[in-house]
Amino acid sequence: MGSSAVAMGDVSSVDIMSELLRRFKCSSKPDKRLILIGPPGSGKGTQSPIIKEEYCLCHLATGDMLRAAVAAKTPLGIKAKEAMDMGELVSDDLVVGIIDEAMKKLSCQKGFILDGFPRTVVQAQKLDEMLEKQGAKIDKVLDFAIDDSILEERITSRWIHPSSGRSYHIKFAPPKVAVVDDVTGEPLIQRKDDTAEVLKSRLEAFHRQTEPVISYYAKKGVLAQLHAEKPPKEVTTEVLKVIS
Repeated sequence: MGSSAVAMGDVSSVDIMSELLRRFKCSSKPDKRLILIGPPGSGKGTQSPIIKEEYCLCHLATGDMLRAAVAAKTPLGIKAKEAMDMGELVSDDLVVGIIDEAMKKLSCQKGFILDGFPRTVVQAQKLDEMLEKQGAKIDKVLDFAIDDSILEERITSRWIHPSSGRSYHIKFAPPKVAVVDDVTGEPLIQRKDDTAEVLKSRLEAFHRQTEPVISYYAKKGVLAQLHAEKPPKEVTTEVLKVIS
């Protein structure tokens, strides 16, 4: 009995120490408010946890936040659910309100990474107004710039083994035998979203909506264009250089 109690005590003190060390490390970091913009497959999902960790930021993915607000039945969440139930889009003001609420969390003290928002210039303006009221502003907008043809090669060459989730890439990590899983020999499939047609329409929507947002931030002098076609490690180096 005694020994397990001691072990428990040790665990919590280790946790406390690592949390104190994290806070100490974080206290010396500058506040950062960042926006990541990029088409599907451009590598935002790979880089954002690294940035989050390095600068002690919180990650605000608007889709997740909306779902969380709806689940928690916050006043804004209730309004958002009403809109969704009627098949309407959640209004920009509501989304900005939900971001505003989320920013007050302890984990967002040093700033945030916004992903999936703003998608339009109007949203960008509303976000700026809200931040201005708090005496804050966007520090950097990271534009994961990448050629559509490279994205097509990245995404349409992905094949998945459905039961294990193992993934292959025809060019970079091909299976030993074409279109079958290395381990089981079962056939590989493509995700519905990973076909050229779906990608093409997603990219068209992205360019149509988001190009104006990119130029909006460029005019404000906070835009950094990344070479998102490079290997992830090189992109990370570039990202950290741009933010610092």
